[in-house]
Amino acid sequence: MMTETTDQHGAGRDTLGQTGDRRTIGLARLVIGLVQGVLLYGLFQSTEGGPPTWPATEPAVFGPLLIVSLYLPLVLLAGVGRLRLLTLGIWAAVTTVILALLALHDISRQTAGLGTPLTFGLMAFGATALFIAHHLIVPADRERRLFATYAAYFDVAWMAGVQLALSVAFAGAFWLLLFLGAALFNIIGLSFLGDLLKEAWFSLPLTSLAFATAVQLTDVRDGLIRGVRTVALMLLSWLLLVLTVLVGGFMAALPFTGLDGLWETGSATALVLAAAGALIILINAAYQDGRADNLPPSVLRIAVRVASVLLTPLVLIAFWGLSLRIGQHGLTPDRIIAVACALVGLAYAGGYGFAALRTFWSKGDWMQPLERTNIATAVLQVAIILALFSPLADPARLSVADQVARLQAGKVTPQAFDYAFLAFNSGRVGTAALDRLIASPDPEVAKRARAAKDGLFSDDPATETFVPAIETLPGEAALPDAFLATPALDDPRRACTLPGLCLATQRDMNGQPPLEILLVQVDRITLFAREDGDAFVPVGDYPIPTCAGSPPGDARQLLRDGDLVPVAPGGWKDLAVEGRGSSTLSTNAFPIPPPC
Repeated sequence: MMTETTDQHGAGRDTLGQTGDRRTIGLARLVIGLVQGVLLYGLFQSTEGGPPTWPATEPAVFGPLLIVSLYLPLVLLAGVGRLRLLTLGIWAAVTTVILALLALHDISRQTAGLGTPLTFGLMAFGATALFIAHHLIVPADRERRLFATYAAYFDVAWMAGVQLALSVAFAGAFWLLLFLGAALFNIIGLSFLGDLLKEAWFSLPLTSLAFATAVQLTDVRDGLIRGVRTVALMLLSWLLLVLTVLVGGFMAALPFTGLDGLWETGSATALVLAAAGALIILINAAYQDGRADNLPPSVLRIAVRVASVLLTPLVLIAFWGLSLRIGQHGLTPDRIIAVACALVGLAYAGGYGFAALRTFWSKGDWMQPLERTNIATAVLQVAIILALFSPLADPARLSVADQVARLQAGKVTPQAFDYAFLAFNSGRVGTAALDRLIASPDPEVAKRARAAKDGLFSDDPATETFVPAIETLPGEAALPDAFLATPALDDPRRACTLPGLCLATQRDMNGQPPLEILLVQVDRITLFAREDGDAFVPVGDYPIPTCAGSPPGDARQLLRDGDLVPVAPGGWKDLAVEGRGSSTLSTNAFPIPPPC
């Protein structure tokens, strides 16, 4: 029977007192794994082998069933034998309802007919929130209190992380052995095993059974898992020293280099938030549960304090970068999620920074406020994820409202507005906003909104309406309407989806009328000529050399500076770069000379 004991951290827990208990829990886990495999096979089968069948024909049913079949068994596998049956039952029911509601919202916000049951964001962030929430509940249930001791949270969460990694590795190794066995049998002319592995009715239940078996095996070898965790934490804690030196050097160099180079990467916010996230993980690896017998060496204690202080400038840089991008281009779903991540980072930075500075005037336990910060931010992360993937703070809804408000306020012109975002990247709320713009009293807005919607829902590419966003130099003649007509799917003009991406200029490139057009992108110059006196077709490219001594990579700037000049009469002219040495760009119609 189940007996109540106390683990090494003083946390009360249900342990397996007898071999029979272990067998019962092991059998329960195998049944859970088998049921999960059967459910996943049923869902998979409804989408395969011809026209979809129920429940795949009903997205509002298929989506919730899919996410519940994937994630609820993981909750049961991790909770059986560790949570009281009543607590496990309540938590499983709550998990089912929340997952189903999130899936329903995720489906309702998507554009009809795109065939995506659930978005990657929901699946990834949903798994994260579920892992955090589960490991807030397990220690609290063991200690019979709303919030457990920090040592219990640390022990449960890091043990579960190691167990999850080992279980996934076990399932992967299991499949590698099966493929090896199938290859051996194939050598002697027996293909039955290879044929079985291709069958979903065999492979899906077998995979879930293998994972459930791994969870059980790692659970009964508690000491082994603790040993692996200890080694992993030791290695990670010393990596903190390396990352602290690198981030410290980066921060020290910023006053001399400025932030321009960082903004030019186009991913500054992601880079600094990734560095902050890595610091947070490594700080916790060094701090562990805060007990005196786990106190790291003095050099690591210094690194923990320095890293905790460095979190604040990193997060502030992320907020600065986000504010610049949002101020220039408005909100997008990615930027809203980045803001959410930065808010979590700010909570960590504030708590960790206070814990580090507190050691200068307090002689208490070192970095102890870090414990309260970790618990509070864990709750905050779950709340933010639930808000982002529910109607409360739906990134698509907030982004569409902001972008349309910018258009109506005149912050962005009708020509520069991103109608494609409403049509392709913001789901039903975007297409609804596009419908409202079609009814706009501004004829330019209405025309471009209609073109974007027609392009989205056209079943025939030949009749699709696509308006390339191509600009000309100030003072130059407008481009012919034929050049701005809907191009073919493989035409370079298809890449001109946003204002500023493409420039075009009319030039005489063969000494004969009419004028040709040069389409200039970042790393490509395409020559267009008239076909049959009307339509423009691409004739050849002028590739941009990239080795030493060649022109800079952005060909648009060369055009703006007046450095692109047609030379060499006869046939299609080469395009020389004025003042840039002897670099010459040749069309594909002729042999391309070495660029250096």
